[in-house]
Amino acid sequence: MKILVTGGRGQLGRSVTARGTARGHDVIALDIDELDICDGPQVARALETHRPALVINGAAYTAVDKAESERDRAYAVNRDGAGILAQSCASRGTRLLHVSTDYVFDGRGTRPYREDDPLAPLGVYGESKAEGEHAVHEAGGTVVRTSWLFAEQGPSFVQTMLRLARERPVLRVVADQQGCPTYAGDLADALIELAARETIAATYHYCNDGATTWHAFAIAIIDEGRRHRSLACERIDAITTAEYPTPAKRPAYSVLDTTLIRGLGIIPPPWQIGLARVVAHEVTEN
Repeated sequence: MKILVTGGRGQLGRSVTARGTARGHDVIALDIDELDICDGPQVARALETHRPALVINGAAYTAVDKAESERDRAYAVNRDGAGILAQSCASRGTRLLHVSTDYVFDGRGTRPYREDDPLAPLGVYGESKAEGEHAVHEAGGTVVRTSWLFAEQGPSFVQTMLRLARERPVLRVVADQQGCPTYAGDLADALIELAARETIAATYHYCNDGATTWHAFAIAIIDEGRRHRSLACERIDAITTAEYPTPAKRPAYSVLDTTLIRGLGIIPPPWQIGLARVVAHEVTEN
């Protein structure tokens, strides 16, 4: 299968390229300097030139806090760009898998969020991604929501924690936000598996197995890091969201229900497996 990936140099783009190529697919990964999804004629030319059977949209504005002051840019990429790409794919009969986020939910839930739960984003990033989902659905594309993405290439929470743990004896990490870390390699595999299905739903959730907090995730990262080398970090203090104010509000609970995609036989492994791979790579490289 010929697969075109937008956001080609991002965490997901690189993972899809590696996993797809390993499975024998012809993967064309284009980053913003090669394909700006906000540019309609450029998108049309790319689809006409490469003629992919599938497009995986990994291009997004992901600076959650910066989005609060760069609203127009966030909406231009996450809503308008997603819509342009989706319409262009629809006009050519090309399948589209569009990657979205747990931040489309408000975090007031008490059970894992299902695909059909109401969207109620708390900030500009989540709002723009929710609008992008609507545009993709209108054009007949499929949305795959994920959460807390990390990969060997970074940057992600994993790389940040390891860097700080090398520099500081004490770290302070938020302990009252709960979600599911997702290894980009596993998400890439899931997207490629979805592409092989003839009939799929409009929306799926995919994240690794096991809900946790940022604080507990940080502990796991540092513990894994210590298996490879000594670290300066001696303690990781748990703090509240109120003690670490940010421009954008985060959902306190954004665990995603993966029952639907599991029904296709796509079973997310525990995030600890992917974490071990990423930490080992990070320690080797640094």
